[in-house]
Amino acid sequence: MADESTAFTLVLPVLPLDGEVVLPGMVVPLDLSDAEVRAAVEAAQAAARSESGKPKVLLVPRIDGTYARTGVLGTVEQVGRLADGDPGALIRGRDRVRIGAGTTGPGAALWVEGAQVEEILPDPLPGQVTELVKEYKALASTWLKKRGAWQVVDRVQAIDGVSALADNSGYSPFLTAEQKIQLLETTDPVARLKLATQQLRDHLAEQDVAETIAKDVQEGVDKQQREFLLRRQLEAVRKELRQLNGDGDDSGEESDDYRARVESADLPEKVREAALKEVDKLERSSDQSPEGSWIRTWLDTVLEMPWNERTEDAYDIQGAKEILDAEHAGLDDVKARITEYLAVRKRRGERGLGVIGGRRGGAVLALVGPPGVGKTSLGESVAHAMGRKFVRVALGGVRDEAEIRGHRRTYVGALPGRVVRAIKEAGSMNPVVLLDEIDKVGSDFRGDPAAALLEVLDPAQNHTFRDHYLEVELDLSDVVFLATANVLEAIPEALADRMEIVRLDGYTEDEKVVIARDHLLPRQLERAGLTGEEVVIDEGALRGLAGEYTREAGVRTLERTIARLLRKVAAQHELGERELPFTVREEDLRGLVGRPHHVPESAQDPAERRTAVPGVATGLAVTGAGGDVLFVEASLADPETGGAGLTLTGQLGDVMKESAQIALSFLRSHGAELELPVADLKDRGVHIHFPAGAVPKDGPSAGITMTTALASLLSGRLVRTDVAMTGEVSLTGRVLPIGGVKQKLLAAHRAGVTTVIIPKRNEADLDDVPAEVLEKLDVHAVTDVRQVLELALALADTAAPEVPVAA
Repeated sequence: MADESTAFTLVLPVLPLDGEVVLPGMVVPLDLSDAEVRAAVEAAQAAARSESGKPKVLLVPRIDGTYARTGVLGTVEQVGRLADGDPGALIRGRDRVRIGAGTTGPGAALWVEGAQVEEILPDPLPGQVTELVKEYKALASTWLKKRGAWQVVDRVQAIDGVSALADNSGYSPFLTAEQKIQLLETTDPVARLKLATQQLRDHLAEQDVAETIAKDVQEGVDKQQREFLLRRQLEAVRKELRQLNGDGDDSGEESDDYRARVESADLPEKVREAALKEVDKLERSSDQSPEGSWIRTWLDTVLEMPWNERTEDAYDIQGAKEILDAEHAGLDDVKARITEYLAVRKRRGERGLGVIGGRRGGAVLALVGPPGVGKTSLGESVAHAMGRKFVRVALGGVRDEAEIRGHRRTYVGALPGRVVRAIKEAGSMNPVVLLDEIDKVGSDFRGDPAAALLEVLDPAQNHTFRDHYLEVELDLSDVVFLATANVLEAIPEALADRMEIVRLDGYTEDEKVVIARDHLLPRQLERAGLTGEEVVIDEGALRGLAGEYTREAGVRTLERTIARLLRKVAAQHELGERELPFTVREEDLRGLVGRPHHVPESAQDPAERRTAVPGVATGLAVTGAGGDVLFVEASLADPETGGAGLTLTGQLGDVMKESAQIALSFLRSHGAELELPVADLKDRGVHIHFPAGAVPKDGPSAGITMTTALASLLSGRLVRTDVAMTGEVSLTGRVLPIGGVKQKLLAAHRAGVTTVIIPKRNEADLDDVPAEVLEKLDVHAVTDVRQVLELALALADTAAPEVPVAA
């Protein structure tokens, strides 16, 4: 029997357990992020430093703020990290302790006095107690086997002590906290074992009742299934009878026989297995079940997919090149890449290497360039040259990830993603898919479509692409993906890394004339109801339209101008004002489409040019619409009306503002060397302005342009009209490399500039510039700002009489 002694010989920190009970012999992990638990453990550790042995705590259950009268002496076995990474302690319950009055101790924990409860059993045990031990072990083994915990059965059978056996029930998850407290406060081991046995017996009885109910429910379900199968058999018998008697048409029922359709379809093995599983579900479901319509829609989609349909590539490499040349002028990089792809595909096919590692030889190209250069129309030409089907997928403004991967079938109106729909529309597993405007993809609370495209456009993964709607693997490794974008920086870096970037930097004037003559003019003649014999536009007129009426990287505005010209001619003919046939020459353009909009600076009156006064320089920039020229204007404030400092206008970004500061600092420190009156920079405010203030501008490439404008302002020497420049400037006057050289040189050529200054380290980029453009430009590669000033500033005798002063 238990010794009811009340001699309080222990002083322990209290570790409260909310809603939990620990019995002697149990080992439990506790979360130290709880302030009370941490305080108790730390107090126990502080007390243990002055004593030998492990830190000791008093584990006391607390239900609704009320402490139990009995606790358990626990030792802190280990302090470390729990499985979730939070700090924790491993504590082993030892003995029951009767709780006395509160006392004081180290740390922030509550300290109490306690008396250890001693348990005394007769030796040997009476026969009634031995039978009770056997009964408990039998009941515990039955419960553990039902749960599949076979490894714990032997451990329970090996427990010999009556007290330890009763306390082992503390691990039972079906006991409530009140039941465990009852076990804790029962100090007589035999009475405690009787209580644990009764609790386990009651739980097994409840389980038997639950199993009986589940069995009855299952029998009812089996009955419904038998009834369903019998009804289907009855329908089949009735169908046979109708066919024998010639009553009715059975074609509608045959179309619904999905099992026959699946078995007769040419499907991959895994897809067939998935489809047959869905057919089984369809046959088990009732006609009124909404799941039946979902399954039918899914099966229709799977059966309509061209799983094993492929078009044969046209391996006439020369013929493909001729098709591309005939349909698009210029764009040599893209044409060369498609020709290379076809050549490699042909050689792989000849050597039996069509499939390597489960992957076929698809391609992922990103066509990046300004609007109107033919990126979208190029996709159809590529498909034509390869002999493949063509599908265009518009991604502009897509913000839902499900648009790419599809919806889960549980949603009302669920559909597969756009990639799967494109394959289905093409009717082939190897089409050319054009992902148009991939840089316009957005993201919101519905997910990030660009992230879903990572798998689609990764040649190492897309052979096992899995759409959320289909939920079967789809091989996209044989698809040629062409993505189009205006701005490469708008494409997420991870997505851009998966694509081969091909830049389309715009057309030269000669290429525009060829495109207008061979493609735009015939199309617009047909739309205007005219023929090539009735209206002829000579090359001089086309060149004037391309050079003076339009200034763009592409040809969209040029085509609209041609359409406007032809409409004017058609209207004049219908009004009797003009006879056909008619040949449009350059001198006729003003009367038909108005005055030119883009006159080169070199063609204007010298007094009307922007660079006609000191402090104005011509720079080159790259925008989303291709290359363009921009002017930098600088002025000095009157020392009496304005203070010193730098003012920047024109909606500039941080990088461009820093370039202006660097340019000003360089001239202040090296002005004497350059023979410039730097005293003006100290006493007068400097204002730098970039016209077209509504357009945001940023980047370091205007550094030398701003330096030249300021040097022109201080020296009074004009900047040459025919000179444009681009390059980053450093504090020491070095000219550093920049990007977009090809686009900038094309813009300079369109603007009528004849001399261009670029950084020396960008000389290699001149290989990408068309030869006909380089022939008309005098390109100077420089390393120092001093060289820029020597080339850009006009002679002193052409200087303006006065330095402009800001109002």
